[in-house]
Amino acid sequence: MKHASVSGWFRRLLCALPLLANVAAAQVPSSGIWNVLLARHVVVIDGGHASRVDYAGMRRDKALLDTYTRQLSAVTAAQFDAWGKADRMAFLINAYNAFTVEKVLTRWPDLHSIKDLGSFLASPWRDRFFTLLGRRRDLDDVEGMLRAPGRYDDPRIHFALNCASIGCPMLQPSAYDGAQLGRQLDAAVAGFLGDSSRNRYDPATGALEVSRIFDWYADDFSRGPAGSVKGFLAAHAASLSDDPAIRQRLRAQSLALRFLPYDWRLNGVAYAGRH
Repeated sequence: MKHASVSGWFRRLLCALPLLANVAAAQVPSSGIWNVLLARHVVVIDGGHASRVDYAGMRRDKALLDTYTRQLSAVTAAQFDAWGKADRMAFLINAYNAFTVEKVLTRWPDLHSIKDLGSFLASPWRDRFFTLLGRRRDLDDVEGMLRAPGRYDDPRIHFALNCASIGCPMLQPSAYDGAQLGRQLDAAVAGFLGDSSRNRYDPATGALEVSRIFDWYADDFSRGPAGSVKGFLAAHAASLSDDPAIRQRLRAQSLALRFLPYDWRLNGVAYAGRH
């Protein structure tokens, strides 16, 4: 009886091993290294509405950055597909931001803008310089995975992706995490919309002046729950103005929109402060 009991236990263990392996394979890689780098080298300014990156510090810690990007590249498509939606989104956002920093460091400090890394015929966002989910990728590929219709349909990602430019939503001083993603994305939206250098009501024209992000990605905002750019801005009226009358007009979607010029200068610490 004792031997039969042991044999039965062993058979149950063998049956459980594939399940345990699947659980292990589905584990999301730690963002601990990325958190360390962000905490060390991202400088938050303008009352929390913007940030600048200490690229000199990032270069000193390049070995750590390389370790983190290797961890990202080691994730397989099968592992990624086994995760929940929020974990997949957080992984792609962190990957986009980390590989963007890596891209900037290929030319820093001789760089005024990330656009300097491209040419008339080649975009810096279409250079396949890294591996992700088993394939050579470029930054547009990662953004495209997040924007694909029917996959996530969450325009808040545009306030989490950082394109290394002053006009872009800030690089946050901590990594995105699937368990906190909704709160983190809401905070990123509120922080960006509350920055009057990039989104503001102009009393002289009676128009709402907003980032060109809302022009470039209008289709994404239309697919989101707000249904349109104006609908999205209406839902975040409290972040855009302290004036109750302006908020009411925002919620009524009665304000004309004007898109501001985009500031493509590098978001390095040398540019800290308003310009």
